[in-house]
Amino acid sequence: MAVVKARDQDIDLLARLLRAEAEGEGEQGMLMVGNVGINRIRANCSDFKNLRTIPQMVYQEHAFEAVQHSYFYQKARDRDKRLAKRSVNGERLWPSEFSLWYFRPGGDCPSTWYNQPLVGRWKKHCFYQPTTQECQNIFNTF
Repeated sequence: MAVVKARDQDIDLLARLLRAEAEGEGEQGMLMVGNVGINRIRANCSDFKNLRTIPQMVYQEHAFEAVQHSYFYQKARDRDKRLAKRSVNGERLWPSEFSLWYFRPGGDCPSTWYNQPLVGRWKKHCFYQPTTQECQNIFNTF
């Protein structure tokens, strides 16, 4: 059952984002990017207040670098759509299960990102989840 509303075109959009942001991280890494995106819709806190839809989340100003590149605008593939559906259905993986940010540094993960603590790393991406003071709501979105 979906944890956010998603039409077919929303699944395609999310699938394109997963591929463009994390294809090199494999299916698990792509699913983690999906976790972060769905968390941003559900959390309603920090920089992500009033995001209610997948298009709002994807096209939020300065949210995802991938939307600036042509690769993002290629047709969604079936594999990527399956991963997007898993994200929309609420499947979560550590370290992204409560994360609202991720970052791909050139080296080690910074201990904080946007003043939020590092929770873990998957391949080249570092994941950051908010503190309870910043976003208690994210920990209530099961």
